Amino acid sequence: MFVKICGITNREDARAAIDGGAAALGFNFYPPSPRYVAPGRAAELIAGLPAGVWKVGVWVNEQPERVAETARTLGLDIAQLHGDETPAGYPAGVRVWKAVRVGPEFDPAAWEACPAEALLLDGPAGALYGGAGAAFDWSRARVNKRIVLAGGLDESNVREAIAAARPWGVDACSRLESAPGKKDHRKLAAFLKAALETI
Repeated sequence: MFVKICGITNREDARAAIDGGAAALGFNFYPPSPRYVAPGRAAELIAGLPAGVWKVGVWVNEQPERVAETARTLGLDIAQLHGDETPAGYPAGVRVWKAVRVGPEFDPAAWEACPAEALLLDGPAGALYGGAGAAFDWSRARVNKRIVLAGGLDESNVREAIAAARPWGVDACSRLESAPGKKDHRKLAAFLKAALETI
């Protein structure tokens, strides 16, 4: 199991996440998000990362050609798609994680044939696309695919979430912040410790 920290906007947060044991960092390329980073800024942050850390770009309903181009230019490892994308709209030549909200209508069987490398299961977010800090019933995360568990995770509940869902990885963002786009390093370190001790 691995831990991803999403919504990285500055070098200090990236370093704190890596020092705490994060295996993946997320960079949000969706302009309306308070955690948005322009590709040029992301390039600066990515330049100093250790080679083994997965660099994940987060998009919402972006043109697949633009996603693929940005991923190539920045050396991203994964495209995480949070919008209404279908497999026909997945970028070519890029590993894809498809984000899915787990609400009342969520049907695990409907996603088992999804060609994405993994499903990122997120909590309900209303009109937002992720980053809302809302958890869901983790027992519903049993899908016959690789699962990255997200939505409302922090130090207080990540152990329980991992035990319930047995995910491939976990992903956290908003509950580890002191303000949107700025991590609270105490919360970040406590979350990483709790998650990694559960493996």
